[in-house]
Amino acid sequence: MKTITAAELKQALQDNQHYVLLDVRQPEEVAICQIENSQNIPMPDIPARKDELNPDDPFVVICHHGMRSAQIAMYLDQNGFSNITNLTGGIDAWATDVDEAMQRY
Repeated sequence: MKTITAAELKQALQDNQHYVLLDVRQPEEVAICQIENSQNIPMPDIPARKDELNPDDPFVVICHHGMRSAQIAMYLDQNGFSNITNLTGGIDAWATDVDEAMQRY
């Protein structure tokens, strides 16, 4: 599985690299903070909703600390998705390394 740090993701987005930011946290977590333009599909809903996603798109999967997203990244990879990357440290790393004004929980 590929991984990306928060700082690397920030740079990639600034360089206009295209990623689908797939946030697999629960809606109440997303309500606290989120990376702009991310798409939220909670982890338990991914198997039933994976057909909503284009398996050829480049994805960065996001959760709170990177554990749930790693599981979903592996799941998607095993189900025909060709370009999946896990955000190491999750939204918490984004808040500490990229956007210090972001609310943390």
